[in-house]
Amino acid sequence: MQVTETLNEGLKRGYAITVTAAELDEKVNEKLAEAQPDVEMKGFRKGKVPMALLKKQFGQRVLGEAMQETIDGAMNKHFEDSGDRPAMQPEVKMTNEDWKEGDDVEVSMSYEALPEIPEIDLKKLKLEKLVVKADDASVDEALGNLAETAQDFKDRKKGSKAKDGDQIVMDFAGKVDGELFEGGSAEDYPLVLGSNSFIPGFEEQLVGTKAGEEKAVTVSFPDDYGAEHLAGKEAVFDCTIKNVKEPVAAEINDELATKFGAEDLAALKGQISERLEAEYAGAARAVMKRGLLDQLDEQVKFDLPPSLVEAEANQIAHQLAQEENPDAQGDDKAEVEVTDEHKSLAERRVRLGLLLAEVGRKAEVEVTDAEMSQAIMNQARQYPGQERQFFEFVQQNQQMQQQMRAPIFEDKVVDHIAEGATVKEKDVSKDDLQKAVEALEDE
Repeated sequence: MQVTETLNEGLKRGYAITVTAAELDEKVNEKLAEAQPDVEMKGFRKGKVPMALLKKQFGQRVLGEAMQETIDGAMNKHFEDSGDRPAMQPEVKMTNEDWKEGDDVEVSMSYEALPEIPEIDLKKLKLEKLVVKADDASVDEALGNLAETAQDFKDRKKGSKAKDGDQIVMDFAGKVDGELFEGGSAEDYPLVLGSNSFIPGFEEQLVGTKAGEEKAVTVSFPDDYGAEHLAGKEAVFDCTIKNVKEPVAAEINDELATKFGAEDLAALKGQISERLEAEYAGAARAVMKRGLLDQLDEQVKFDLPPSLVEAEANQIAHQLAQEENPDAQGDDKAEVEVTDEHKSLAERRVRLGLLLAEVGRKAEVEVTDAEMSQAIMNQARQYPGQERQFFEFVQQNQQMQQQMRAPIFEDKVVDHIAEGATVKEKDVSKDDLQKAVEALEDE
């Protein structure tokens, strides 16, 4: 076998690989000899089929396998000897298209090598970590929001008309074709108008009613209603309004705290403070990460594989085009103009991606099975009732797994770099942190 370099320009590499006919024949004979003990053929005992007959019967099929394995072996040995790592799958093709059995096999291989990535002196990186404490005003604001979600209802002034969002207490009896039907009647039933907990059109007809008023509500059951004998039928509900109540936020006290699983109000405030500071820390980490990536992008320079930059620029252009025209129909791969801005952003992403990957490789950063499982479960919650199906889908989809693993790996590498960098904490207000986060979104 002969491997000859045909191109060495920047990161571009090209090689001509020649596999002689004798090498191929030897490989075919090896594979047939390996299979011979298990071959059965009429007129011969198992394992006693002559090699010449085996070659005549199976030679053509084995030849293709031998050719592929030999070429793959040559490529693997080349990468092992040269130390090159291809940026993308190498392009491999036969150059003697008129090849016939007995000829040498001539193959061309071309690829872009990943660049040599310089070492980073982590101690020279200077990072700023914003620190925000949960003040009393923020805790009180969060408490107020909780109180609204745990709202109570109090009696409206006598004679007040029910509004959307009010709770009415009523008796009702539903009839279809003049006959009461099972499950269609109740007493002292509390209904929040606008909650859409009744048949469509029911609650709207009770807006404006007053305590002591009787109201006949006429609605039609949906065609796909669960009870077949009621589906599509018109029903009349005779309603007696007994009380009209307006929503009020729950009082902020120990009773409210117990509703949210805390022992008392002080404990609830403590929990809220911890949650707020965890949120602030997450936002501050995003700001610090951007600062870290900006420094790396500015300080570390190396050649980039053109094919990776081109692919990333095209992806950015298509993504931005789709965001600008979300309702546009047509082929996702349709031609989209790639601008200098797209290319500049692509170069940054590729440079940082290669750099973080190399730092992670040398530091032996790995994404654990537990971390992957947690990430899958977190995303599965976006599909209520279909969590199991989503989990199985991810398990069977290598590309999806890689998409979920990549950001976890990146964050772990960023944490590794930050641990070795010089980090200075800076106390700021919640508003200052918010401005810093908004600045990230504007870039």
